[in-house]
Amino acid sequence: MHPAGHIIGSSQIRVEHKGEVWVFTGDYKTEDDGIAVSYEPVKCHTFITECTFGLPAFKWQPQSEVYTDINNWWAENKDEGKTSVIFGYSLGKAQRLLRYLDTDIGKIYTHGAIENMTEVIRPLTAMPETTRVTRETTKDQLKGNIVVAPPSAHGSTWIRKMVPYVTASASGWMTFRGARRRRAIDKGFVLSDHCDWHGLLESIKATGAEKIISTHGYTDIFTRYLLEQGYDARTEATQYEGELGEENKEESNED
Repeated sequence: MHPAGHIIGSSQIRVEHKGEVWVFTGDYKTEDDGIAVSYEPVKCHTFITECTFGLPAFKWQPQSEVYTDINNWWAENKDEGKTSVIFGYSLGKAQRLLRYLDTDIGKIYTHGAIENMTEVIRPLTAMPETTRVTRETTKDQLKGNIVVAPPSAHGSTWIRKMVPYVTASASGWMTFRGARRRRAIDKGFVLSDHCDWHGLLESIKATGAEKIISTHGYTDIFTRYLLEQGYDARTEATQYEGELGEENKEESNED
């Protein structure tokens, strides 16, 4: 196993048999988030890579700039007397958000699902102080502060106590305005735990592999490009859909 950089504990799998080496990435990202062990390129003959964001349109800006934008957004909402609610997956994305929120602006509150996960991770990496939202939490306590919640909390009865609030989502899918509109989100921040187009190509190059197998994501488009670049490339269907599967479901359900 080798670090994948996706979230804490994520790993690539290296298999060697009779001198031939294959590497299966699973989900991965090359940008060091300061929480997960950084991605490690592994030399191989065959590279099985995800390509969740395997389109040239996906190009991440430096994460430090995204965190600055998020904190500025929070500060603006506080000045307007509103609670900031930002959505991110309970494992991985939520901890990245928590780690870089500016506590000088205000207090950080968390949904129970995120607080439970963060309690497990807290001994492994530095995290700011957070407060779980409970039945006893009042609107006045939340006002001007920020709440980190999973996407499933949006539109639920749980979020009603945040009024007046402003919502945001941190996801690679926020690259597309349509995704923010479908999710009825006020603000979108492009922050992903996966590689962008450039990251995928650089990762492939670093392995030295000649054979590339693409799984879950824009596999057909990505593989066609790799073939044009001279790689022995093909796609492989998996039972796992990942983030792309979730986005497709939202597109079809219009929710």
